[in-house]
Amino acid sequence: MKNQQRQQFYKEFCDTVVAIDPTIRFAGIVDTDGKLLGISERKGLTPLLTPEQRAQYAITAATRQFTRLRWEYHLGKIHYASSHYAKLIRATIPITDTESQLWYVLLLTFDVETDNFHEIITKGIIPMVSQNTTQLIKK
Repeated sequence: MKNQQRQQFYKEFCDTVVAIDPTIRFAGIVDTDGKLLGISERKGLTPLLTPEQRAQYAITAATRQFTRLRWEYHLGKIHYASSHYAKLIRATIPITDTESQLWYVLLLTFDVETDNFHEIITKGIIPMVSQNTTQLIKK
């Protein structure tokens, strides 16, 4: 896939993630260097972070994901991680190959009052990531 096609694929993937549930505010795909490759936001959303702040968060999220993967051998596969802030819920889902090598991180934010975010992630988003992993990690 050419670079422009990949960017379009990432954008469409993120659009599909945001459409899974109305409580999803944002979805973004980040490479292992923390570079945002594709994003989607819920229509009408007023972002809480500037684009620069979001880029900084993407870098730290990718770094944290590497740290978490270090412990998989002892603790088992990580499915996702979440943080609950006063204004929103953030979650990260690692996108890995069959050898648990990290390729990308899916960044998500949810409305703070979302009670069923675990079900949205485990029953909606993770299956979609699994179905698209081959396409996502294609060189």
